[in-house]
Amino acid sequence: MITKLEHVGVVVSDMEKSLAFYQNIIGLQLRLREALNDKVELAFLSFPEQDSVEVELICGKKMNEQEGRVNHLAFTVDHLEVELERLVSLGVNLVDESPRSILNDKVKIAFFEGPDGEKLELVER
Repeated sequence: MITKLEHVGVVVSDMEKSLAFYQNIIGLQLRLREALNDKVELAFLSFPEQDSVEVELICGKKMNEQEGRVNHLAFTVDHLEVELERLVSLGVNLVDESPRSILNDKVKIAFFEGPDGEKLELVER
């Protein structure tokens, strides 16, 4: 069962500039910053008193014409594998047929597509 909006991923061209903007102008606080690999860096920010929904800045990812700056919507799930099975049973197109572990194996994720091909993500923490 999907329980809440997890985060919104935003593609940025300059991580330092974007961090300064989201922290100093918007008022978000940096929770985690980490290189996903040698080409992509992630930063997760949230409001000080409301950390249940985050903004994920994605730097180093090249955008194509199919993607805008908002890269994906992510939703929290309790049991990722069970939710993937449910989505398959409903005919949903999975990008990841099995979960991926990220952030030092503390988080499991899987991507799937919405009706217009929009990128959606399930997250189990």
